[in-house]
Amino acid sequence: MTARQAAATPGADGTDKATWQRIVAKYQQPSTPRALWQVVNTFVPYAALWVLIYFTLGVSWWATVPLAALAGAFLVRIFIIFHDCGHGSFFRSKRANDVLGFVSGVLTFTPYYQWRWEHAIHHGTTGHLDKRGTGDVWTMTVEEYLDAPRWKRAAYRVVRNPFFLLLVAPVFLFVVMQRVPTTKGRRERRSVWWMNLAVACYAVAMSWILGVKDFLLVQLIVTMTAGAGGVWMFYVQHQFEDAYWERGDDWDYTAAALQGSSFYKLPAILQWFSGSIGFHHIHHLSPRIPNYNLQRCHDSDPIFRQIKPVTFGASLKSLALRLWDEEAGKLTGYRRLRQRRKERREETGPKGDAKKGDGGN
Repeated sequence: MTARQAAATPGADGTDKATWQRIVAKYQQPSTPRALWQVVNTFVPYAALWVLIYFTLGVSWWATVPLAALAGAFLVRIFIIFHDCGHGSFFRSKRANDVLGFVSGVLTFTPYYQWRWEHAIHHGTTGHLDKRGTGDVWTMTVEEYLDAPRWKRAAYRVVRNPFFLLLVAPVFLFVVMQRVPTTKGRRERRSVWWMNLAVACYAVAMSWILGVKDFLLVQLIVTMTAGAGGVWMFYVQHQFEDAYWERGDDWDYTAAALQGSSFYKLPAILQWFSGSIGFHHIHHLSPRIPNYNLQRCHDSDPIFRQIKPVTFGASLKSLALRLWDEEAGKLTGYRRLRQRRKERREETGPKGDAKKGDGGN
């Protein structure tokens, strides 16, 4: 851990693990009334929007498209409920979480048990440079990028491009990648096949009601809106300049949660649609806290308010941050490559600079 990160981490001032565990314990208890009300104020409007879409299809797409985009915003909120069910935090009942998680998974095209398995790995490896690759955004260090073959550097630039990241990747992820098993676990693999069947039935039913062409167009708008919003939230929550990445024994769970997961301070309406997941530092500290308790936990103790918030305006700058600079201990842009190449030439001489022609802005 760098000196900067150590100084900023609650724990460096004497707050130990037992202390924050005691603070968060009361907020880990699910509330059935809160959960049920969230189900009502999320799923009912989502269903109502699809009904309105049905009636506007024969009138004008100028009315249909905004409704589909709004449905996409509600689908982000549905995914947060799906996410909480996966953590077993939304309801007290495990069965209730699993049932609602499956239903939410049908609407978001996401296999419940496989996603839960992958997401648990994400929580256990966030900010760990030696354990990247499951449930996270592809992130290379400056040195890894410089040493990578040309094709891999080109692929990385495509994947980290905002257009691909926010428009292409979400649709590919939810429509294509989630249809394929990625683990050998029997329950996880079966969850993919059952979800594929459920999604197929949903698509057939909606196509029968709306017509195949209209359903596909509307669903594409809904999925693109929800996917872009969801991927953007996930990106900002772990891809910001003063994020946390460490190797081996230097990695620390508390620091990874509170420094490697952002406090994304959003306007009230965006916080509502995103299920308060902007309090991601609290969520990674204790995944058992349901989304409707995240802000209450954050506001409960001064140690959490030490975390510097990332505002919506400031978050836009994160799109220019593409590589982790291990020397500086922060995310940086491609401009850093030019400087590092120059340093390598000074260290090894002109013949040691084997990588050329890829030092863009």
